[in-house]
Amino acid sequence: MPVIYAVGLGPGGAETVTPQAMNILLSCDVVAGYVKYVDMIRDILPGKVFFTSGMTQEIDRCRKALEFALDGMNVALVSSGDSGVYGMAGVMMEIASGSGVDVIVIPGITAANSCASLLGAPLMNDYVTVSLSDRLTEWSVIERRLIAACTGDFVICVYNPASRHRPDNFRRACDIIAEYYAPDTPAGYVRNMGRGETTHAVMTLREIRDCHIDMFCTVIIGSSQTYILDGRMITPRGYRL
Repeated sequence: MPVIYAVGLGPGGAETVTPQAMNILLSCDVVAGYVKYVDMIRDILPGKVFFTSGMTQEIDRCRKALEFALDGMNVALVSSGDSGVYGMAGVMMEIASGSGVDVIVIPGITAANSCASLLGAPLMNDYVTVSLSDRLTEWSVIERRLIAACTGDFVICVYNPASRHRPDNFRRACDIIAEYYAPDTPAGYVRNMGRGETTHAVMTLREIRDCHIDMFCTVIIGSSQTYILDGRMITPRGYRL
């Protein structure tokens, strides 16, 4: 029986695709995914069947991937970053359940890790990831999760911070965090990680609240232990120096 591989592409570009993921992509008959993610790898996969669809069409995309597999084709269903972190792996498993088609997750470099590498070493100790997209999660739930992260003094990695349709979510989140964390808490953002014209900056929680943060950004807000050294964020692991 053919297989559907839920493949994480990393932040963008062929150089950030893991060797395992590249081997799977080369071996599959069909590559399916959100149009912008497929476009990142289309040129390096000649001869493949491509199926793309737009944002918010994730369920239809998975159903089409299952159709290809039931027709005898091996399918790579791609996500940016890691397919199991805010990606397509979970919903694909749910849709394929009972079909006889196996879904195998191929991990990728997720935004938390790739962006942290540009900002310094902010994830050296415990951290959480929180998505601010309220398309599938109620804002009240997101708010509770932010508060829980703050009361635990975690470094907070923010995915999907803002978009054209939810321009105020990041500022709302910063206002919640500011009730628990000092205004000079180190923070940083990365825009367009791995996709050309990548930019990043390190600053404070007070400053980042009013920065232009959009859907192409990932934000990392430090804990009470995080500090800035030579322009980079560090969260100490606890070694004696």
